Amino acid sequence: MKILITGSSGMLGTDLCKALAKDHDIAGVDINVPPVKVHAFHSASVIDADEIGRIMEGEKPDLVIHAAAWTDVDGCERDPEKAEAVNVKGTRNIVNAAAGRNIPVMFISTDFVFDGNKREPYMEDDDPCPVSVYGRTKYEAEEVVKSGSSAYAIVRTSWLFGRNGRNFVDTILSKAASGERLRVVNDQTGSPTYTKDLSAALAGFLCSGRVPGRDIFHVSNSGRCSWYEFAEYITGYKGFKEAVIEKVASDELARPAKRPCFSVLDNGKFSRATGYIMRPWKEALEEYLGGVGSWESRVDRGG
Repeated sequence: MKILITGSSGMLGTDLCKALAKDHDIAGVDINVPPVKVHAFHSASVIDADEIGRIMEGEKPDLVIHAAAWTDVDGCERDPEKAEAVNVKGTRNIVNAAAGRNIPVMFISTDFVFDGNKREPYMEDDDPCPVSVYGRTKYEAEEVVKSGSSAYAIVRTSWLFGRNGRNFVDTILSKAASGERLRVVNDQTGSPTYTKDLSAALAGFLCSGRVPGRDIFHVSNSGRCSWYEFAEYITGYKGFKEAVIEKVASDELARPAKRPCFSVLDNGKFSRATGYIMRPWKEALEEYLGGVGSWESRVDRGG
């Protein structure tokens, strides 16, 4: 299968390229050159509709995985026009180019489409109610995918960390190593998700013979924690015994964008559909911090 991946040089996109290249021809689209070799790479922005159309026509992929997005939550709040352009208009450009050629789309979305008022894991059919510009633009993008694609899979995930981009894990380790006092919120709960694991899960989805129909799936590492508990586990595992981590409430940090206080996703639908079970976030984090494991062992679980 030929797969076109947007955002192919990003944290998730890079791992998607690695996970899928074994069994598929990968073409990447990004404004930055990818750190891994792909079958073909196109330097382009998803905002450029004409260029996206030319790429789609030239590559003629069997599937598009749309992972490109502006994920800076506070940045989106400060610049909603840019967030709208990248996250909504960019998605519309991808969907229009794909729909005109009958190409199914897998769209990567977020737990931030929910308001966080629920106290049990969110299901795919729960009503989105975003509380930030980022969440709103990703939800609007979901609607674009649903209305404009004849075949699609919307994949919501949460609290991503990985080797190829800025993430919470590396930030905490850097601050702990410098002796900086850490102030971390304890009133937001979610499921940290390793981009390598998410990529392996989606590879398993495709390797099982499934193709996008018209559906939504939640896919995240299992288990839950607060950002404070996440930081504690990171520093404890790496042996920063002297690290000082202060619990704070979200409103004490006065960040531009509001975050959902609870955004744990229920993975049951994805597991039932594919037989793929996402491992606990602690196990995934330990692999990330220790550098153990292999792509093959992760992908093989997806059959």
